Amino acid sequence: MALPWLKQPLADALRTQRGHALLVHGPEGVGQFEFAMALAKAWLCETPADRRSDAVACDACPSCHLVDTHGHPDLLVLVPEALRDALGLGQSDEPATDGEGRKAKPSKEIKVDALRAAVAFSQQTSARGLAKVVVLHPAERMNAISANTLLKTLEEPPGIARFVLSCGDAEGLLPTIRSRCQSVRLALPEPALALAWLAEQSVAEPELMLAAAGGQPLSVVDRAALGLDAAVWKKLPSLVTRGEASALSGWPLPLVVESLQKLCHDALLAAHGAAPRYFPAGSVGAGHNVAELTQWAAELRQAARHAEHPWNAGLKLEALILRGQQALSRTSPKLHSTA
Repeated sequence: MALPWLKQPLADALRTQRGHALLVHGPEGVGQFEFAMALAKAWLCETPADRRSDAVACDACPSCHLVDTHGHPDLLVLVPEALRDALGLGQSDEPATDGEGRKAKPSKEIKVDALRAAVAFSQQTSARGLAKVVVLHPAERMNAISANTLLKTLEEPPGIARFVLSCGDAEGLLPTIRSRCQSVRLALPEPALALAWLAEQSVAEPELMLAAAGGQPLSVVDRAALGLDAAVWKKLPSLVTRGEASALSGWPLPLVVESLQKLCHDALLAAHGAAPRYFPAGSVGAGHNVAELTQWAAELRQAARHAEHPWNAGLKLEALILRGQQALSRTSPKLHSTA
């Protein structure tokens, strides 16, 4: 696999698979989707398993080529419309429309109509004779109606159907969904593997950025694409302290909130004389008001629950940075959130 830390877990999963449905889960940014696609590719590979190393896909047969080009007739990949481009799947052939036929904003959920289509797909005859495979990612983006639509098929699957549900938050799934899947948990990669891979991606100061991403190498690459590199990350504490929101203006609000949570976390560590976890030593200062930082942390947790709502992004960003500036001021009184 292109992600070296997934090679052994993939071989283990292929060796120990017993059920028709696997739930791949673990920290964000370690490659759950890539792992799910590698499983599907191996199941559909037309080279006999005894001629493949650890039963992984051969990457040479016609079936493997069809998977790589997103044209395999026995593979259905369900992701929210809003994630298709980021995952290299391209846009849907049928763009979503609103009730009046106008183009709608791409959905961030896996909708019930897509699940109904997946159930029908799984019941069809295999075009190439091996299996029908459905990949759902991220599975926690199914709402309750969508999940219940899938549940019956997971309980009584067609004989040739296999499912891979991949996600970062397994607890976000219905217990009945989790109980019908064989669990495959992915851990954070060993730092040496992750750092070597990041160096191959030409990431500057990979140690710093891997720490900034909480050990999640794919998150480092995603953030670099948004302009969050080592130079920006090292300046972030001082930018917030000065109330400069413009440097973060191109970031999605969930990333802004997450970055502020990490800054608050490290400021609390520094206030207690401990070393920071996400930022370089000394960059977050010391002597901050612990009660103020604790209040800010609570407000950021609340903001994280609503970070993907359709706010006025510019105003919300300014409010978040202003609140951070207040919290990082040594002499600031306790203030209610302005967010």
